[in-house]
Amino acid sequence: METTMKTDYQYRLLRIDLTKRLITSDVIDGALLRQYIGGASLGIKILYDEVPLGTEWNDPANRLFIGSGPLGGTRVEGSGAISVVTKGALTNGVASSQANGFFGRYLKTAGFDGLIVHGASDKAVYLHIHDGTAELRDASHLAGKDTYATEAAIKKELQQGKGAAGILSIGPAGENLVRFALTFNDTGHVASHNGVGAVMGSKKLKAIVVSRGKAPVPVRDKDLLLDVAGQIKERVKGIPIYDYFSKAGTVGGVYDSRGPGIIPIKNYTTGIWNIDQKKFDEYQGSRIRERFKARPTSCWGCSSRHCHMVEISEGKYAGRVMEEPEYEGMASWSSLVGITDVGTSITLANEVDLLGMDTNESGWVIAWVMECYEKGLLGKDDLDGVEMKWGDDDAIMVMLNKIARREGFGNVLADGVMRASQKVGKEAAKLAIHTLKGNTPRSHDHRVMWFELFDTCVSNLGTLESGSGPPFKLLGLPFPYDTFDPELVSTMVAKTKGTMVFEDSMVTCRFKTGTQVDLLSQAVNAVTGWDMDLQEAIQVGRRAINIARVFNLRNGIGAELDRPSMRYGSTPLDGVAAGKGIAQHFDKMLHIYYNLMGWDEQGRPLPQTLRDLSLDQVASHVWDAAGT
Repeated sequence: METTMKTDYQYRLLRIDLTKRLITSDVIDGALLRQYIGGASLGIKILYDEVPLGTEWNDPANRLFIGSGPLGGTRVEGSGAISVVTKGALTNGVASSQANGFFGRYLKTAGFDGLIVHGASDKAVYLHIHDGTAELRDASHLAGKDTYATEAAIKKELQQGKGAAGILSIGPAGENLVRFALTFNDTGHVASHNGVGAVMGSKKLKAIVVSRGKAPVPVRDKDLLLDVAGQIKERVKGIPIYDYFSKAGTVGGVYDSRGPGIIPIKNYTTGIWNIDQKKFDEYQGSRIRERFKARPTSCWGCSSRHCHMVEISEGKYAGRVMEEPEYEGMASWSSLVGITDVGTSITLANEVDLLGMDTNESGWVIAWVMECYEKGLLGKDDLDGVEMKWGDDDAIMVMLNKIARREGFGNVLADGVMRASQKVGKEAAKLAIHTLKGNTPRSHDHRVMWFELFDTCVSNLGTLESGSGPPFKLLGLPFPYDTFDPELVSTMVAKTKGTMVFEDSMVTCRFKTGTQVDLLSQAVNAVTGWDMDLQEAIQVGRRAINIARVFNLRNGIGAELDRPSMRYGSTPLDGVAAGKGIAQHFDKMLHIYYNLMGWDEQGRPLPQTLRDLSLDQVASHVWDAAGT
């Protein structure tokens, strides 16, 4: 329940030192909290302050932050989410990834807003948070279990019935430090980007359990919050894509995205998906839900029919019950790897969740291997006897499990497509799709989506940072716009920079709050009693972006890595974007972007830019070190 709050907004942190097996609590309040709010921004600030320079992602000194925000567990729809922040395994720089579900809400009712894990246990453990306290418990019996089995085993052990606890865990991939391992919570929700699950695995932390408590969620003005929440809901309903997602989910995105040309096809070897029409029609969202006995589920405080559980009703995977995949899971395991059977696509997406791996990086890794196999750059002997042919789901299933357990060639692929391609070398490296920082894009053909391609490459977090769509209107930017105009694209990425990060600091579901930064700032005011406006809200996001930028620069991730790999930035030979290549424009786009961000030509935030964001100490870390 919400309660009217008489004191100032505070952020209640639980600190877990796994090396010393010491659990303490902490409170953040005052000006610092207004500058960083909670969620992603606060996590990035903590990472900057507490992780020693040069620390590797798998070092015990790395921090793993998991937190809600000021709107967590309130009447704002989709507010049961969490933000996971750490030094990521793919880029060895900042990682920030969000997951929906119930975990954030239950954390609030247990008496906390967030937690920070550091150190490393000498054996597998899980953390149980309940009744305003926490304890570490042995997890040796959970070793090797997949994410679904881990959740079920813990619920049985702790006698936690349906709706009694939120459980965040890692699968075999996290335990084996696969660089694109994810964290999995509440049966189907994942924080997937930049290997946050690998960091959790490096600490031998198998799971975190939050039992639903009775602590109230403090709100300064409940009536105002209810009013603003209603405004957000109505405005998001007016955004066609979000209204569609709320009713039909994103599972049908492959079908909807073929026409615009944004689905990835066979590792970008073509922009045209040649699939039998009858098979293609089966990828419609309505067909999927009817055919596979879909039943709706929901996240905390959400009225959408977005999430569903489905049961494979026919074929060799019949009887498997699983979370309905999002678009990215469907795209990764259909057009990207040559699969044309919708039941197989759903099953492979679920297998990746069970193993605890990011479906995007997994898809790009497998697609790269398949193209290498087709072109003779990798042979059967290289691949442990597995013939990695396009569309062979048995081969994919075998290789995914090899990756998760770092067996044979799977051990090479477990480091992600960039490192795997570098190890194989020669022509194979030219086929790999990734940023030069080491992470892959989401499962789209970004050569048709220059905004997302550019933002992915310049991102400091291992995923998108700039808000497209709704923030354009708020900031007076053109929409629709020429998606292949390099000057306009780089300008729009810069001007919307930080809007998504502010939303991820709330922490709320993008589909339910739609990056409506002006209304979200009003919702924050209702909770805290502040008077934050649109510009201050955007500054919160930009402050976090600049801190993340400096963190990465100080750890050797410079402007030379703000670029796509050769294949990622290639010019399509056919399809919607045939002949339209971004690579020739990249230098100019970076120049525009750096200038609008207030950075120099080496991508370093200028002293005045940092001072304007109240980051004077951070400025000294950049410019004193540079001798300026």
